[in-house]
Amino acid sequence: MASQAIENMNNKEIIKRNFSRYARYYDNYSDIQDCCGLKLIGKLNSDGFGNILDVGCGTGNYTGLLRKRFPLAKIKAVDISGEMIEIARKKLQDKQIEFAVRDAEKIDSKDPLDLITSNVSFQWFVDLEKALLNYKKSLKPGGAVLFSTFGPLTFYELNNALKELFKEKKEINSRRFLEKIRITKIMEGLFKKVEIEEETFKESHVSLRELLKKIKYSGIRGSGVNTKNFWVSERIDKLENIYKKKFDGIVATYQVFMCKGVK
Repeated sequence: MASQAIENMNNKEIIKRNFSRYARYYDNYSDIQDCCGLKLIGKLNSDGFGNILDVGCGTGNYTGLLRKRFPLAKIKAVDISGEMIEIARKKLQDKQIEFAVRDAEKIDSKDPLDLITSNVSFQWFVDLEKALLNYKKSLKPGGAVLFSTFGPLTFYELNNALKELFKEKKEINSRRFLEKIRITKIMEGLFKKVEIEEETFKESHVSLRELLKKIKYSGIRGSGVNTKNFWVSERIDKLENIYKKKFDGIVATYQVFMCKGVK
């Protein structure tokens, strides 16, 4: 268990570095994340949120939706990547939003919050249950946590093709994302009212290289395949042939859970 925790923390540092390195490209490849944000904010059936924390705000696209929906609310947006925060701050500089570079799993808000929300960032947490328990303590009675998170079937086509190519377990991070049943158990153990819905997005690409480019620049790869010089041209070509034969093209699935808990 200790070695697994260390591995998770190391992966988190790699994820932070990757998001920071490619922050300037993110908005060109974040259409799935933006769709998730629109659906997520549509789950809010109240306008009575005055103190909001946006966790893992990235370049601020979802933060902007929150400001539009709650024009008078106090909003604080945090992200582990300083480069992401800088882009978000410049993008929303006239929106009176407080931005901060923080590890979202270690946030301890001094002000009681009405809403803690996050668009597709919780899949990177080392310990989701511990983080949600901490968030619950920061919520006012009747306050809510609302988040979207990618599920383990995200990029299942790519993981399936990798497994066939290597005849062994070789996968990208998405295979380790929490399943719906696990998230449900965590939420129901913490909140008095829980809602979890599953959404599936699919997109097609002209080539495997195009898909890998999107995964790289949108940050969804996480820490990636932990093998140096893994994505060489010859291997990509072989993997693409397998991919196309199995799935009749380069199609990518995104499994997303929309989760809400009320204290």
